Amino acid sequence: MGVMTALLVGIGGLAGGRSGMLVALLIAGAANFAGYWFSDKIVLRMHGAREVVPAETPALSEMVHRLSRAAGLPTPRIYLIESDTPNAFATGRNPRNAAIAVTRGLLRLFDSAEIEAVIAHEISHIRNRDILVSSTVATLAGAVMVLASVLRWEMLFGLGDHRDSNGRGVLSTLALMILAPIAATLIQFGISRAREYQADNSGAALTGSTRTRLSFAQAGGCQRSDADGG
Repeated sequence: MGVMTALLVGIGGLAGGRSGMLVALLIAGAANFAGYWFSDKIVLRMHGAREVVPAETPALSEMVHRLSRAAGLPTPRIYLIESDTPNAFATGRNPRNAAIAVTRGLLRLFDSAEIEAVIAHEISHIRNRDILVSSTVATLAGAVMVLASVLRWEMLFGLGDHRDSNGRGVLSTLALMILAPIAATLIQFGISRAREYQADNSGAALTGSTRTRLSFAQAGGCQRSDADGG
């Protein structure tokens, strides 16, 4: 994220000196604010998700509640997407405002163990604050691409000043204009993939710990039953 911010400020400086750097920082601040506060509402509305109550999906609600409690988190809101494609995602700026959305296809095509693995993965995203990290990185990458586009139009129509006398040669400007969006995208993909692997690992540990506790509870219950009867 530090590299992403440096790219943003650097390309903003090329686009307009100090004023361009200030605009770049303002864009980053506004984008981060919007991404932090409104990303959950935006993505849920984009997918046409609707919130469901426990009575409508009792098995799913119980699973989400159980796994959330095992992870030490508040139970997130549950949303259903009327799509036949099996999919799920988590969103929200923090654990207290988190939501998990699942598609109708996921509930129909997957068995309970598979659904539990998916839900544990999404709850791990919430616990690891991956939604906040991904939203921030995505908005920074978007700001870099917007400024790169502005710089490109400046050069095409001669609106900017990219003379060597100002220390901003045409070649260096072209290089940054082309490479900055590529670097931003690669950083975004790298962070996203790393967080997915971590969510897989955390989700596997979460489902394993809840099943172990359940097995111990069941074994203890049988022992108590035998003792009472014997």
